[in-house]
Amino acid sequence: MNIGKTSGWIVIGLAVAALLLAGGFVGSGLAVHRLTVPGAVLGFILFGALPALVLGAIGVYLVVKGKSEAAEAAEAEKLQRLLGMIQSHGQVSLGQAMVEMRMTREQITQAIYDLVSLGLFTGYICPNCGGIREFVGKGIVKCPYCGATLFIPPDAPNTRAEPKPPAQKPPEPQAGGQKPPSSSS
Repeated sequence: MNIGKTSGWIVIGLAVAALLLAGGFVGSGLAVHRLTVPGAVLGFILFGALPALVLGAIGVYLVVKGKSEAAEAAEAEKLQRLLGMIQSHGQVSLGQAMVEMRMTREQITQAIYDLVSLGLFTGYICPNCGGIREFVGKGIVKCPYCGATLFIPPDAPNTRAEPKPPAQKPPEPQAGGQKPPSSSS
């Protein structure tokens, strides 16, 4: 249950109640000829319309904020489920993750990158270039793409991902300002 949305609907209900209550008092005053029309209009505006506008605006804000919080919570739950699935299985294929999580390949890939950027999924992904690191010793891994050597703490989860290798850099220009020869003639 989303407390923000629920609170918003309650406050909107209070706004409607303020309108109905002010309308009832003003109507009863007019019916027994105790209020003049200008007094009734002023009373309705001050004690019905203005409180209803303020409460209504607060209620709408709470409903909108609650919906966005619910969407964020759903996204966090998906990331948590994916991380738990990877940690429990050790290695998960994208196809298996797609079926279990009911997400597309792009969504799973983005979720993995989100976990990496949050520092929750370290395993074998190089933080410098995104390449796959290789073990070189106990708790030490080295990236074959950028050469970074990193220590993996013993309490790190045993995770593994298969990101694409980093893009190759274009060849450097040769001395004298000439371009390197191209393979097509």
